Amino acid sequence: MIICAAAGMRVVLAGLPSIDLLEDYTPSLSTKVFDKDNQLIAEFTVERRALIPLDQIPKNMQNAVLAMEDDDFYNHWGISPLGIIRAALSDLRYGRAKQGASTITQQLSKNLFLSPEKKIIRKLREIIISMQIESQFSKKEILQLYLNQIYFGEGAYGVQEASKRYFSKRIDQLTLADCALLAAMIAAPTRFTPFGHADRAQTRRAAVLYRMKDVGYITREEYEAARKEPLPLEKTPIVQTKAPYFVEYVRRQLEPKYGVDTLWKGGLKIYTTLDLNAQLAAEEIMSRSLEKLDESVQQEIAEKIKNSVSGAETCKKVVSACAPDDPDCVEKTVDCSSAAVSTSSFKLQGAFLAMDIKTGALRMMIGGRDYSETQFNRTTQALRQPGSTFKPFVWMSALMNGYTAASLVNDSPMTFYFDGRNWRLFDDSSGMFAMDLATQAFTGDKEFKIWVPGNYDGKVMGQITLRRGLELSRNLVSIYLIDKLGPTVVVATARRAGIGHKMAPVLSLGLGTNAVTMLDMVNAFATFANSGIKVEPYAIDRVLDNTGKVLEQNIPTESEQFSPQQAFLITNLMRGVVEQGTAMGARALGRPLAGKTGTSQDHRDLWFIGSTPDMTAAGWVGYDDFSSIESKDWTGGGTVVPWWTEIMQTALKDTPVRDFTVPDGITFVQIDPRTGKLALPTTRRKFLEAFIKGTEPRSFSEIDD
Repeated sequence: MIICAAAGMRVVLAGLPSIDLLEDYTPSLSTKVFDKDNQLIAEFTVERRALIPLDQIPKNMQNAVLAMEDDDFYNHWGISPLGIIRAALSDLRYGRAKQGASTITQQLSKNLFLSPEKKIIRKLREIIISMQIESQFSKKEILQLYLNQIYFGEGAYGVQEASKRYFSKRIDQLTLADCALLAAMIAAPTRFTPFGHADRAQTRRAAVLYRMKDVGYITREEYEAARKEPLPLEKTPIVQTKAPYFVEYVRRQLEPKYGVDTLWKGGLKIYTTLDLNAQLAAEEIMSRSLEKLDESVQQEIAEKIKNSVSGAETCKKVVSACAPDDPDCVEKTVDCSSAAVSTSSFKLQGAFLAMDIKTGALRMMIGGRDYSETQFNRTTQALRQPGSTFKPFVWMSALMNGYTAASLVNDSPMTFYFDGRNWRLFDDSSGMFAMDLATQAFTGDKEFKIWVPGNYDGKVMGQITLRRGLELSRNLVSIYLIDKLGPTVVVATARRAGIGHKMAPVLSLGLGTNAVTMLDMVNAFATFANSGIKVEPYAIDRVLDNTGKVLEQNIPTESEQFSPQQAFLITNLMRGVVEQGTAMGARALGRPLAGKTGTSQDHRDLWFIGSTPDMTAAGWVGYDDFSSIESKDWTGGGTVVPWWTEIMQTALKDTPVRDFTVPDGITFVQIDPRTGKLALPTTRRKFLEAFIKGTEPRSFSEIDD
């Protein structure tokens, strides 16, 4: 008999967990993500739980649980012998472990260390662990652990989360009736929930109140008053993730650093750079605007289908026009009607990103129209052609290499030929006759290639100032400058500004044929607006553990990439794009703004990127499958600028209006924009242009108005 008992005890003790783990026990806690103003954005959680000291838990809550679950808690030593005997007799009667009769300590033992299965061996282990816990921990410590980890249903663990979920209250605001209802649900949360089982919940709550009265925790008057209180009728909504693309961007940075368990169960507090109020407004504005654009696309498609019979002869095929040095562009032939049908089943996508130019803090991030449909973040993950938004890097390269805003540049026809290694400009390509004459010798040579670039409007303006070339986004001026400066110079400028993705040093750089991310473009434009100082974009301000210890804190990093004078000049040129160029719609913002529109080849991407002295933001519209946008009349200026401007009006409404700082070493002179020279007293259309001192024109215009 002794041998059998010893063998049985050995089986019971085998694999028994050490309660020393309880000393450092930390239950699974929700990690909370906050915006820059400490507003809750989202939670990373597997269980909704919060820790709270016992002295902050209302006495009524403690007493309600004790009355219903273990009224002899402060007297027993972890188990109730009478309860165990009663349960054992019941188990013998039914031939299996059926009745619980567990004390609070036993429930804690089972929940923390054992499986929920009902076996006699598990019950014996539960008793042993409970006695060990009682010998090493005080009653208050045990009750505190129990109240913080017990499940109340609806995804709420612990009294703090249950208080918020069922009553939308802080725990110190709970009434006696509230406490009784929570205690009532411990035995079977699903069965006694007030949401769907109000009658059962009412009866069970009354039983808790009666038991509290019976053991002397409350008076009869308190009992009667609490019974009459109404039950909660609606669940408090669980915090839904706001700004989901931004939250996922944060998760991707922190999860590899801290691990899945710490991020999702560690109760971290993550304070971010997001402006939640501006973010929510931006999401609504962009969504509404893209819906209208979708409607316009569908109307155009319907019109084309309607006219397809009569217009079949003239709208048979369209050939995409690729730049000759663009390795990513594939020329294709498509049928007009089939193209219309192919895009009709897709919704336009959009993206928006805003950054504080002084610190690099990301204030708004919209990675797409609907996170539930696609989690692909178009602000950080998508590589898209920036179109003419890339031109400022060409113009900045020119400013750094002897050009001024008043320099005259060629907006003239040009033809390039490929000599087997490089693309070279024909010496004289100003006329079709000269071009034909020059290429006749190569007729029939398969290796011979020519490229005849053009402007968006198909026209040329001859010699114009560098300023006017950017304001009107002249492709030929861009190609002229790159040919003079060298593509590698432009690539170096873009990289200094903040473009991190690989760029091919080709003549079509200024047309935006190299794919980039929106984040890089915003970072680079911010460098110009920030007096040539590049800051690193960041989304996480600081991370705290569940005790309040700071685990990490961002310190903005910055480096000077361009002189303040050079940065001011390019910013001043981009102000002209808004004031009298392709982005005039953005003047509605009502504050100093420098920006650039962009439309990529074949109308696959529409952009606008703009900077105020405080913030740089980018907006983009396109199709995920790189289809051409149906309306060839759409541009970044006419399509993106309106909703970009509306978003920024909301985001900056509380930001004082201020101008870009003019650094030392800048001088302003009146010029004749037709010649780039000093204006005469009689010049009617004078323009006050900015120059680095010593580079301003010295001669007067020969044109006299």
